[in-house]
Amino acid sequence: MDTSGFEMQNLEKTTDVLEKKHPAADGDSDQKKTSYDDEHTISLEELKERLETDFEAGLTKSEAEDRLENFGPNSLTPPSKTPEWLKFCKTMFTGFAMLLWIAAILCFMAYGIDAAKGDPSSDNLYVGGALTFVVVVSGIFTYYQENKSTKIMESFAKMIPPHARVLRDGNVFEIDATELVIGDIVDIQGGDKTPADLRMIESHGVKVDNSSLTGESVPVALKPNIQDPNHLESKNLAFYSTNVVEGKGRGVVVKTGDDTVMGSIAGLVATLESGQTPINKEIQSFVHLISAIAVFIGVVFFIIAMAMGYDWIEAVIFFIGIIVANVPEGLLVTVTVTLTLTAKRMAAKNCLVKNLEGVETLGSTSVICSDKTGTLTQNKMTVAHMWLNMELVTLETGKMKYAENFDPRSAGWKELGRVACLCSNSDFVDKEENWAKGVNDRDVDGDATEAGILKCYECIMGDTNKRRGASPKLIGIPFNSRNKYQASVHIDEEKHVLVMKGAPEIVFDRCETILIDGNDVKIDETIKLQFKQACEKLAGMGERVLAFVDLPLDPKKFPPSFVFSSDEEEPNFPLDRLRFVGLMSMIDPPKATVPEAVAQCKSAGIKVIMVTGDHPITAQAIAKEVGIISPDKDLVIYDTITPIPSSHQTGVSACVPGYVMVDWEEEDLDKVIRGYSEIAFARTSPKQKLFIVEGYQRAGNVVAVTGDGVNDSPALKKGDIGVAMGISGSEVSKEAADMILLDDDFATIVNGVEEGRLIFDNLKKSIVYTLTSNIPEIFPFLTWVVLGIPLPLSTVAILLIDLGTDMVPAISLAYEKAELDIMKRPPRSQQDRLVNHRLIFLAYAIVGITQAAAGFFVYAVIMASYGWMPLRLVGIKNQWEDEDNNDLEDSWGQQWSYGQRMMIQQTCNGAYFLAIVQVQWADVIISKTRVLSIFQQGMNNIVLNFAMVFETALAALVLYLPYVPQFVGLYPIAPEWWIPALPFTLLIWVIDETRRFFIRRADTSAIGKFLVEETYY
Repeated sequence: MDTSGFEMQNLEKTTDVLEKKHPAADGDSDQKKTSYDDEHTISLEELKERLETDFEAGLTKSEAEDRLENFGPNSLTPPSKTPEWLKFCKTMFTGFAMLLWIAAILCFMAYGIDAAKGDPSSDNLYVGGALTFVVVVSGIFTYYQENKSTKIMESFAKMIPPHARVLRDGNVFEIDATELVIGDIVDIQGGDKTPADLRMIESHGVKVDNSSLTGESVPVALKPNIQDPNHLESKNLAFYSTNVVEGKGRGVVVKTGDDTVMGSIAGLVATLESGQTPINKEIQSFVHLISAIAVFIGVVFFIIAMAMGYDWIEAVIFFIGIIVANVPEGLLVTVTVTLTLTAKRMAAKNCLVKNLEGVETLGSTSVICSDKTGTLTQNKMTVAHMWLNMELVTLETGKMKYAENFDPRSAGWKELGRVACLCSNSDFVDKEENWAKGVNDRDVDGDATEAGILKCYECIMGDTNKRRGASPKLIGIPFNSRNKYQASVHIDEEKHVLVMKGAPEIVFDRCETILIDGNDVKIDETIKLQFKQACEKLAGMGERVLAFVDLPLDPKKFPPSFVFSSDEEEPNFPLDRLRFVGLMSMIDPPKATVPEAVAQCKSAGIKVIMVTGDHPITAQAIAKEVGIISPDKDLVIYDTITPIPSSHQTGVSACVPGYVMVDWEEEDLDKVIRGYSEIAFARTSPKQKLFIVEGYQRAGNVVAVTGDGVNDSPALKKGDIGVAMGISGSEVSKEAADMILLDDDFATIVNGVEEGRLIFDNLKKSIVYTLTSNIPEIFPFLTWVVLGIPLPLSTVAILLIDLGTDMVPAISLAYEKAELDIMKRPPRSQQDRLVNHRLIFLAYAIVGITQAAAGFFVYAVIMASYGWMPLRLVGIKNQWEDEDNNDLEDSWGQQWSYGQRMMIQQTCNGAYFLAIVQVQWADVIISKTRVLSIFQQGMNNIVLNFAMVFETALAALVLYLPYVPQFVGLYPIAPEWWIPALPFTLLIWVIDETRRFFIRRADTSAIGKFLVEETYY
């Protein structure tokens, strides 16, 4: 067979065309157009000619081999993977780590310059080594925590069926699914996974589960002659990797591999780039701010040093020292450990964080784009209402309390329950472990609708098997799309009874009477009107309605020995003049915890938007039930002629189906997003979900995306944080997400938001606590250079503070409880920086200066007690550090050798070190709260209380443990030198209590307003 014509047509008609329309994270990501043209709408005869295949005999073996060679295997193209070494390098050399690397390199450079002069100081070498150690350890830790490499394409691969039954050369045989080619004729049946995108040629009751692609819970019945311009809505297509629920059929392969619907989703996910997380942006901003401050101070003092007569090499070393001193060495570890602790705390609440930075992102969220099926709802068709005795009965749909509010003694239930139980082809899977489960959790042989009815009866009566055993089926008529009903005849109490269920309007027309309060009443116009109104009301609630009827058969006409038959055109038993018993309506009900969770999100200022593949009527019904759409607002269900608003629509909600959005540009969606605060998007394709997420991001929102299906994976990847379902979620969605809800409970997101908001607040507290000690660490170096006094604090002591005594208290602030109800405030503004000028002002200009004063006061007191008055120390630096000068006189004329001077300097270094630890007691206490008094907040943070004891004990060990003080360049201090810094500790606490006192009264106090503007971080 000549393949040239086929190749040209295939390229023209079926090659996947990728067009990029909507910007992604990097600004040029586009939306894929579907690879479908008209393969699902043209006639089968025309399709056969285009594909050059034979529906009766299939392709020849040689033709199939040629096509396989020309167009490749039926498999998904794996994307290029980021090498593990590159992932490791990213944890080592990005953000805050890069700042520490630069500081370490500068230290080594300073050491090198000193060494070149022949007088190397080991301090710079120690600092450089310590910084390198911190970065490497933090990098390894972060890599270990986040080493859950993306395996999205591998997850897609798990969904691909390994084998397919194909017709070639007139014979059906099994081949590897990857060997399928366009034009192959494939057989499918219940239990199979569809091996490629198929256009159905024959269908004998074939139903497929498209929920992973469309979000629709009800299996779709496929027919060769039912089509739709939208290929996802077309009932003549079976899609790659979807499950065949029941029936048998045959189809022709129209798409393979990357060209399939599943392939287009896989490709879309693989090409998406995740943007920066909010906390990543904040850390980057913080690095820039600290770097700018460090460089500015360094340049100023470089100029001062040059002006004072230092040579340029010394001035450069001073410049490097100032920059390094500004770097908070321990902050990288503090942030990493704090995020990890929060991630573990969230995991205990069934929220598994895959990316540490995602912990805070959820707290920044202002919009949640949520899938419906399996996320907001239970993903199980459940009987929610019954129409019995011409009255609507509402059932409790919570999984744990299902139907508990219904009284099985209600008039008419005996008859309705009998029809529901007997007129069914479904049953519970007969396995011991299945019977041990609760009724609503049991697996069922049968489609979702049948399972819903079966579980409803079993929950209410609990005797399905017994009831069916007592009324054996004699004959049945299965449901088909022509009759739209299912019927069967049973022996019940030694009499024959016909039971039937089906489409309400069809079945009701076959009825002559209706059962009302135990009596058969003739159907009249009033009853017909009430029936119609009940059906319309239930359908308007997005529920699938079935009617149930019966007919006790006349024992004279149908004696026990009667042989029933349905083989002829008409069965030999009546199917009209029946008795109407009642209606049952089914819906995939919301999870019990969702309405409250949505309400909490709204009170926290977070918009919850539904984005589902389900029908608009169902979508808006569920959205109203869970509170996404307010029932008291007017609802606009969009169609192709609905005008797009140009301004905000007060008191109006919207339901927007995907088919309306087909030709929308970005500005159209942007107007709708601005126009309505409450929106449910329905019948959306995976690409439209992505389009919607990008729209909300363009509006300046931090967007969380929840979902469980394959169709959700592109949006999960694109969202600022993707949240997948751990139980019902597909592997693909879990791999694309940043966070997994282990209990599949939307309400768990609320816990995550609260933790995320709390960690942002607490990170601010950790940072302000850590930065305050920068000033008492920098000032000794500045005074040493500018005033020429003996060095008050050694470099090693600075490292002991940053990487020792300060570390545990800084981390302990992660355990601090929220000051106020953080779930009652709106999401943080994008302008609310993790580190802002107010935080820097408070840390450096108020608390930091006071701490430095404490250190210098202790330094001056000790020096003076040994005869070195403050003015005598000014300008003495070079003489003090001269090893050959052993007769330097103090203020009282006493002569000091070099060794004696170093001993008193190390004593001062130890006292200054201790003074910083003491004032940091007050610092960690005032850092507990930004608004409340410490008396309101309390001292209930056990970890923080321990941290204060720990830092004090560590300082004592460093000062008094044998050999340690000499090793770190400190000298043990007398007990009385613990006292001078204590007033400063009290002063810091009093000043900050007063500051917060006025901040709490900012509405009425000018001082409070000023303090809020300048110090409330």
